[in-house]
Amino acid sequence: TKPYFTWKVLCVMKALFDLTASQEIYAPHSIRMEGDLTLGGLFPVHARGIPGEPCGDIKKENGIHRLEAMMYALDQINSDDDLLPNVTLGARVLDTCSRDTYALEKSLTFVQALIQKDTSDVRCTNGEPPVFVKPEKVVGVIGASASSVSIMVANILRLFQIPQISYASTAPELSDDRRYDFFSRVVPPDSFQAQAMVDIVKAMGWNYVSTIASEGSYGEKGVDAFQQLSREAGGICIAQSLKIPHSHKQENFDKIIRLLLDTRYARAVVLFTSDEDIRGILNASKRADQVGHFLWIGSDSWGAKISPVHQLEEAAVGAVTILPKRATIAGFDAYFTSRTLENNRRNVWFAEYWEENFNCKLMSSSKKEDTSRKCTGQERIGIDSKYEQEGKVQFVIDAVYALAHALHNMQRDLCPDVSGICEDMDLAGGKKLLKYIRSVTFNGSAGTSVTFNKNGDAPGRYDLFQYQMDNNSSPGYKNIGQWMETLQLNDMQWPNGQTEIPSSVCSLPCRTGERKKAVKGMPCCWHCEPCDGYQYQYDATSCKLCSYNMRPNPNRTACQPIPIVKLEWHSPWAVIPVFLAMLGIIATIFVMATFVRHNDTPIVRASGRELSYVLLTGIFLCYIITFLMIAKPDVAVCSFRRIFLGLGMCISYAALLTKTNRIYRIFEEGKKSVTAPRLISPTSQLAITTCLIAIQLLGVFIWFGVDPPNTIIDYDEQKTVNPDQARGVLKCDITDLQMICSLGYSILLMVTCTVYAIKTRGVPENFNEAKPIGFTMYTTCIVWLAFIPIFFGTAQSAEKLYIQTTTLCISMNLSASVALGMLYIPKVYVIIFHPELNVQKRKRSFKAVVTAASLTTRLSHKTSDRPNGEAKTELCENVDPNSKFHHIRVHKPSPNYSTGLVLKNCL
Repeated sequence: TKPYFTWKVLCVMKALFDLTASQEIYAPHSIRMEGDLTLGGLFPVHARGIPGEPCGDIKKENGIHRLEAMMYALDQINSDDDLLPNVTLGARVLDTCSRDTYALEKSLTFVQALIQKDTSDVRCTNGEPPVFVKPEKVVGVIGASASSVSIMVANILRLFQIPQISYASTAPELSDDRRYDFFSRVVPPDSFQAQAMVDIVKAMGWNYVSTIASEGSYGEKGVDAFQQLSREAGGICIAQSLKIPHSHKQENFDKIIRLLLDTRYARAVVLFTSDEDIRGILNASKRADQVGHFLWIGSDSWGAKISPVHQLEEAAVGAVTILPKRATIAGFDAYFTSRTLENNRRNVWFAEYWEENFNCKLMSSSKKEDTSRKCTGQERIGIDSKYEQEGKVQFVIDAVYALAHALHNMQRDLCPDVSGICEDMDLAGGKKLLKYIRSVTFNGSAGTSVTFNKNGDAPGRYDLFQYQMDNNSSPGYKNIGQWMETLQLNDMQWPNGQTEIPSSVCSLPCRTGERKKAVKGMPCCWHCEPCDGYQYQYDATSCKLCSYNMRPNPNRTACQPIPIVKLEWHSPWAVIPVFLAMLGIIATIFVMATFVRHNDTPIVRASGRELSYVLLTGIFLCYIITFLMIAKPDVAVCSFRRIFLGLGMCISYAALLTKTNRIYRIFEEGKKSVTAPRLISPTSQLAITTCLIAIQLLGVFIWFGVDPPNTIIDYDEQKTVNPDQARGVLKCDITDLQMICSLGYSILLMVTCTVYAIKTRGVPENFNEAKPIGFTMYTTCIVWLAFIPIFFGTAQSAEKLYIQTTTLCISMNLSASVALGMLYIPKVYVIIFHPELNVQKRKRSFKAVVTAASLTTRLSHKTSDRPNGEAKTELCENVDPNSKFHHIRVHKPSPNYSTGLVLKNCL
C-alpha cells in the first residue's frame, strides 16, 4: 500500500495530463529517438534563467557535450551485435535548465505511460471518442547532473520504480538507500570527495579554512560532509561557512569576499559550488583586488573546466580542484568534431550551440544579439573553434553502458530462447532491473572497472588538478596527483611565484619553549604562552615543572641538572678570612713559641702558664676552623667541622672564665677572711677548664649519634627566580639552628666570662690580667652581637652560603685576634723589647694579698672623708720573701692625683 502522499502526487499528475490531453504529447524542446526500449535523459542544456524565465544561456560543455555523449553511447550500443542483440535502444532527452523545480515538471514525461487516464467522458467534436497516442515506456533514466535535480527527480521516479543512473550527482544524501533506493551513480559520492579534500588540507598543513556552498543539496550536503570529516579527522577548524543563494546578484559575491576577509588568515577556501557561482566568486575577488590571496579548493563541479576560469585566469591561479578519475574518450572526440547542422538534426539544441560556439547567427530571428556575423554552416568544431572534451563525458557514456549491460543480462536471463524483448522482460518492472544494475561489472570507456556498492555508489577515484600559470606556458590545469583512498601529491605552484606552501592557519606555531593556550570554541586557534620559571615544554599544550634538582635547558624542551657549587678557595669570600686566619695562626705560633722559650720568666709565670697555653690552643683552633669551613665538604670535613666549630671558642672562653672566676673568688673571699679560696691552684684551674671543655665535646658526640655527619646538596638556597642562575650548594648537613646550638655553649661561656669581667673591674690595676680580660670580653661580645643579625639576616639571600661562611670565619678570627692582641701582645712586647722589666721580684704570701684587698676596700670607703682626695697606697714587695709581714707605704695625697690603691705584681 502506497503512502498517502504518493496517491496525492499521482492525483496531481493525472490532473496535469488530463488538462494537456488535447495538446501535443511531446514537449517542444526535447529529443526523441525511437527504439525497442527507451531510456530517459536529463541534461543541463541551458543555465538557470533570470527571474521570470526558466532557462538562460546554453551550456556548451556541461550541456551539449554530455547530451551528445549519451547520443554517442546509444549509437555505439545499437551498432554492437554482442550487446543487446536485436534490441534497439531509444531515448527521450529533456533539458533541466539547471533548476530542480523545472526538471521535476519536465520529468513527469517519463511516467506518463505508467499512469492510467480515464478518457470515457472525452469526445471529439463529431462525437467520436478520441484516439490517443500511447507514450513510450521509459525503462531507466540517465541523469541528472546537479545533485539537487537528481534528488527532486529521484523522489518521483522511485514511486514508479524507474531506475536512475547519474553521471555527475555526488551529494552524500543520495547514498541513503532507504530514501533513494532506485538511484545509482557512476561517480563517487561527495563523502569520498570531501575526504579527499580533507586529506589535501591536512597535507598542505592548513588548519583554518572557510567553506562556500551553492544553495541546494549538492553544495550544502558537500560542505556538511567536509565539516563532519574535518571534525572526525581533527586539526581542522572552519573559520566561516557561507552560502550562495539561488537567486544571487553581484552584491552577494562581493559580500562573501568581504566576509572571507574578516578572517584573513583563513586563506584556504573549500568550494562546493556550481560553475556559474565559481565565476561569480573569482570575479568578486578580482574586484576586491585580492587576486592571489585566497587558496581555492574546488570540488568536481569545478574539476578541469575552462568555463569557470575563462578570462579570470589570474584569480584562479593556484586553485586545487578535484575530478573523478577519467580519461579522454577518443571515439567521442571524433564523433563530436564531425557533428554539423546537417548530420545532427536530432539534437534540437544543436543550432543554438552552433551560434554560441562560432559566435555567429543562423537567422535573423536568432536570440544571439552580441554579434552580427552570419553562420555559413561550413564551420567545423575544433578547427574554427576551440574544443576540449568536457570532464563528465566518460561518466555519461559509462552510465548508458551500465544500463545497457543490465538490460542485456536481464534479457539473457528472462528471454533465453527469444531474440529481442519477450513478454517476461516487458512485464518485469524496474525493481528487477535495479538488481541487475547493482550487480553489473564491466570495463568502462576509460578502461576502468564500473561497479556499484549496495547503496548504488561508484568507488572513489579522483584526479587532482591545479590551475597553474608561468612564463613558459599558457595557463591551464596540471595534474598534480590522485586520491584512491590515500592521497598522492606531486609538485605544485602557488600564486605570486611562491615556492613554499602558503599558510592558512588561525595561529602561527608557537616557538620552542612555548605552549598553546586554546581559544575557547576554536581548537585551531591559540595564544602562545612561554613556559616560565622552572617549567619546561612537556608537549604542545602544557608545561611541567622540573624536579627539585633540575632546571629547564635553554630552549625549555627538557630539564637538565642544576650546577653544583661550593665556596672555592679563590673566591673573594674565601680569600679574606683565609688571609686573616693565616696571619692569626702565624701570630699565635709566634706568641706560643715566645712563651715556651721564656717559660720560666716572671711575666710568663705570672700569666698562669698552664691556662695560657690552653687559651693559645683555643685561639689557634679558632683560626683553623676557617680552613674547615671553606674546604670541599665530605664526611671527614663535616665531622671535623662539628668538632672544631665550637671547640676553639669553648677552649678559649673556658680558660678565660676560669681565670676571671679565680680572680673574683680571691677578692670576694678576701673581703670576708684571710683564708685562701679553694681550687685556685694551677692543677685545679686545668681541671675546671677541662670539665668545661668536656661538656662541649659531650654535646658534639651526642650530635654525632643522633645525626651522623653527611653532605647534602641544597637546591633551595640559590634557587633564584631566573633558573639560569640557579645553583645547588654542596654543604655539610648542618642547619643554621644546629650551628648556633654548637656555638651556643661557647657563647654562654663568653657571656659568663664577661659577667665576671664586669664584677672584677674594680681589681687593682695590673692585678692578674683582670682589666685586659674585661676589655677582651667586651670587644668579643660586640663582635658576636654584630655576627648574629648578619648571619640570620642573610638566610634568604642567594649569597647565603658565602655571606654566612665568611661572616662566621671573620667573627671567629676577630674573636681570636682580640684575645691574642689584648692578652698576649703586651706581654710579648715586654719579653722581647724590655727584658729588664721581666725580672724576679719579691714573692708575697697570700696573706699579704688578702690584706691588700681588705685595705683597698676600707680605703675606698674612707676617701670620701678626705677633702684633698684619696690616699695613694702602694703595696711594695721590698721585704724578704721569708718575712711574715709586708710593709705598706701610704703616701699622702697629692692635689694633682686622684686617690687609688695600686697592687703591683700580685700573685
